[in-house]
Amino acid sequence: MEKFENSIESNAIVKKFVSRINKKHPRSEPARHARRSWQRQFSFSSFVMAFAVAFLFLPLAVIIFYSFNSAKGMMWEGFSFRWYEQLFFNSEKLWTSFLNSAVIALLSSVAATVMGTLAAIGVKRYRFLGRTYIQTVTFLPMILPEVILGLSMLIFFSAVNIRLGMVSIFIAHTTFCLPFVFLMVLARLDEFDYSIVEAAYDLGANEKQTLKLVIIPNILPGVVSAFLMSVTMSLEDFVITFFVSGPGSTTLPLYVFSMVRYGVSPVINALSFILILGTMLFAYILRNFLKSFAASK
Repeated sequence: MEKFENSIESNAIVKKFVSRINKKHPRSEPARHARRSWQRQFSFSSFVMAFAVAFLFLPLAVIIFYSFNSAKGMMWEGFSFRWYEQLFFNSEKLWTSFLNSAVIALLSSVAATVMGTLAAIGVKRYRFLGRTYIQTVTFLPMILPEVILGLSMLIFFSAVNIRLGMVSIFIAHTTFCLPFVFLMVLARLDEFDYSIVEAAYDLGANEKQTLKLVIIPNILPGVVSAFLMSVTMSLEDFVITFFVSGPGSTTLPLYVFSMVRYGVSPVINALSFILILGTMLFAYILRNFLKSFAASK
């Protein structure tokens, strides 16, 4: 009997201690669920995701690390800004090729964005003869290998007597960026609420006013995303540019490829780090702009 009373007393003490802990640190149902979900994160899928992220970003870390190496090879000999000094003060051809790439990327992306956006709006809103054919043909540059696309453009430019150079690269980049813009804007239009278009018509707006004041502002995030993707694709393209480039129109990928036969200079590492910083800054500014734009709607 005495043992039974002692066990009851000890259980009461434990319950009292647990109740005090729960009062100090209450665990709600959402908190317990969050804890269980956090414990489930350590799975095979999490490992694969971590491996993929490391596989993608580890080369960037290596490039940044060796951009500050005083030696030209892979052996670390000391911290130095030698290659940044050479980049800014002794790399005229490199900056010329980068300027060519930047100009072509911006111009071709603007052209592809304007044409692709208008084409997506027209295909989505109107029914006309050949609509399905236009959609199918538009996706061909995405399906065809870049070698075939570049070779076909080279044959076309030769047939119509277009001189290979900046103009031919601009046309080629606009051509293969156009389908991506078309697809992204078309996906944005699938989520578009067309009742506001009808409301604009009821309020007396015409086609031009509706396009300018209603449709374009509502699909602007998709248009901006398509433009940025076009810029990225144009800057990094090598295969198509290799076929359609001419004298005096060397872009950055072509210039880097020409340096491979002599060994890639660490100046490229320094330039890569500058581009990474610029891209991160631009993405941060654009992110804040899109958030403020979406909040204002």
